Amino acid sequence: MIAEALHKIKNEISSDVTLVAVSKTKPVSDIQIAYNAGQRIFGENKVQELAEKYEQLPRDIEWHLIGHLQTNKVKYVAEFVSLIHAVDSLKLLAEINKQALKHNRTISCLLQFHIADEESKFGLNLEEAREILSSNDFVEMQNISIVGVMGMATFTDNIEQIQEEFRTLENYFHVLKSHFFKYNGDFKEISMGMSGDYTLAIEEGSTMIRVGSSIFGGR
Repeated sequence: MIAEALHKIKNEISSDVTLVAVSKTKPVSDIQIAYNAGQRIFGENKVQELAEKYEQLPRDIEWHLIGHLQTNKVKYVAEFVSLIHAVDSLKLLAEINKQALKHNRTISCLLQFHIADEESKFGLNLEEAREILSSNDFVEMQNISIVGVMGMATFTDNIEQIQEEFRTLENYFHVLKSHFFKYNGDFKEISMGMSGDYTLAIEEGSTMIRVGSSIFGGR
């Protein structure tokens, strides 16, 4: 089932859209099946679970941390994480930079924006993002690379609302690109879209989708 679901999604999306298979709460055996079917990028939202799975699975997996990250947990994934999706403060960036330096590597990050009308979601607004990127503290960080933006739409059946929220994120991406990353080819990712709305997200410019239940089934 997992392999078939993966192939179905990969056939639906173009080669320039990155599929992150969201494996949170799923056993190592399920991830291994997806790996054997050719999937190499997996997303986890809890640091401890991610660290445990990293130890048990093939080393060529690209691990993405997609959940809210507390500063005191960064050290547990700094050695191996490929991309941190949910960066929403200068304090968190500073900690990622500090831990990346200890491992002599650069960690790629996405700035998370609050685009939904749900208070429970984390994320920056455009003004806060500008403040971070304009700050001297940020400019001096040598061990992080901001490669794009991330956001989650409201959990709703209202397609127009979801489209509008995705358009907002795409707009934020272009504003930041033109102001801060004009000559930086690494700043190119718009991470939006999950199992229920990834086709809409791709239509609105997503370059990276985070799909869990459509691959691994519900909880």
